Amino acid sequence: MTDNIMPTYSRLPIGFVKGNGSWLTDDKGDKYLDCLSGIAVCGVGHANKKVAQAIADQANKLVHTSNLYQVPIQEQLADKLCALSGMDNVFFANSGAEANEAAIKIARKYAHDNNIDKPAIIVSENSFHGRTLATLSATGNRKIQAGFEPLVSGFIRVAYNDVEAVKKAISANKNIVAILVEPVQGEGGVNIPKPQYLNDLREICDQNRLLLMLDEIQTGMGRTGKMFAFEHNNIKPDVFTLAKSMANGVPIGACLARGEAAKVLKAGNHGSTFGGNPLACRAALATIEEIENNNLDIKAKAAGLNLLNGFKDKLAGQSKISDIRGLGLMLGIEFKEDCPNLVSKALEHKLLINVTASKVVRLLPPLTITEDEQNLMLEKLTSIILAYIGN
Repeated sequence: MTDNIMPTYSRLPIGFVKGNGSWLTDDKGDKYLDCLSGIAVCGVGHANKKVAQAIADQANKLVHTSNLYQVPIQEQLADKLCALSGMDNVFFANSGAEANEAAIKIARKYAHDNNIDKPAIIVSENSFHGRTLATLSATGNRKIQAGFEPLVSGFIRVAYNDVEAVKKAISANKNIVAILVEPVQGEGGVNIPKPQYLNDLREICDQNRLLLMLDEIQTGMGRTGKMFAFEHNNIKPDVFTLAKSMANGVPIGACLARGEAAKVLKAGNHGSTFGGNPLACRAALATIEEIENNNLDIKAKAAGLNLLNGFKDKLAGQSKISDIRGLGLMLGIEFKEDCPNLVSKALEHKLLINVTASKVVRLLPPLTITEDEQNLMLEKLTSIILAYIGN
C-alpha cells in the first residue's frame, strides 16, 4: 500500500481488479459477493455490459466540452429525469455533496429573493449530506464535523421522524425557508421513518411556503423499490438530489427542482466545469435504460422483501440484535452494541458488508442480485452473525 495517498480512509487490506454483476475479484483471483455495491453505486451490477458499451462508445466520440456550450446528451438526460420524476429542471454536478450544495444554494437564494436575509434550513439528527463544508454542516454527525469548525451557519437540527419537532422549530424561527431530509437515512443506520412522515413534511411546507428538499443520493434510482423513494408517499418535493447509482460508478450528481424552486438559479448563480459532461450523461442514460428495461426497481422490492423476511426468520429471538429493517434493497441489521469486527469477519468469508452508525450492518446489494445470490447472502451472513454473537 503506497504512502502517497492521503490517509483519509481506513481501507481494508484488499484490492479488487474485476467485477461481474454481484461479484468482485481481487488481485489474487478470489471472488467476493458484494452486498454493498460500492456504497449503493453499482446498482445495475459491476461491469454491466450495456453501460460499459455506452461509456466506451461515448469516450470514442466526445468526453467533455464544458457548459459554455450546449450539451445535447445532457439535455436528453435532463428531459428523461424530469419525465420520470415530475420535476421541471436539473442542475448537473459530479457528486452527491455537490448536488446537495446546489440544493442549499437554491434554498438560500429563494430566501433572499423573498427578503429573508438570514435563511435557515431544518435538517435532521443522524443525517448525512456530504463532506464539503456546507453539507458537512448540514450533516447530523458531530464525529465527522470535529476539527473543521467554524461550520457553516443556517442549519437547525431536529430529531428525525419527529413532525412535532419540525413544527416547533418553525414556530420559533421565522427565517426557516426549507427542510432538507433523507427519505431513509443511510449513513445514519438505515433509519426508516413512519409511513406518513414525508406526507406530513409536504403539508407543513405547503402551509408555510417552505421548500421540501429530499436527499435521494442513496435512496434514488430504484434502490427502495421505486425509482425515487418519494414515490412511496405519492408526493413531489420542491427540490431533490441524486448521485451514487445514477451512472453505475461514473461520477455524476443532479439537483432537480420544480415550481418556484426551479426559477431561482439564473446564469452566473452556480456552475460546474465537469458537471453533466457527455461521458457521465451517456453512462447515466444507459443506467436508467437498464433499470427500466429490466424492471429493476420492482425486482429490488421483491428481493428486499425476500432478504428482510429471511434475516428476520433466521435471526429471530437473538437478544443481541435490536432490529432488522429495510425498504427495497436498503437493509439494516441493528445490534444492541457496537459490532465493528463484523466487517472483517465477513471479509474472511468472501462477503462484503458495511457497518454504519457503529452497530448497524448495512446491506446495499446490486439491484440485479439473483435469487441464488440472495440465498447465499442469507446463509453466509446469518452464519457469520450467529458465530459472532456466540463469541
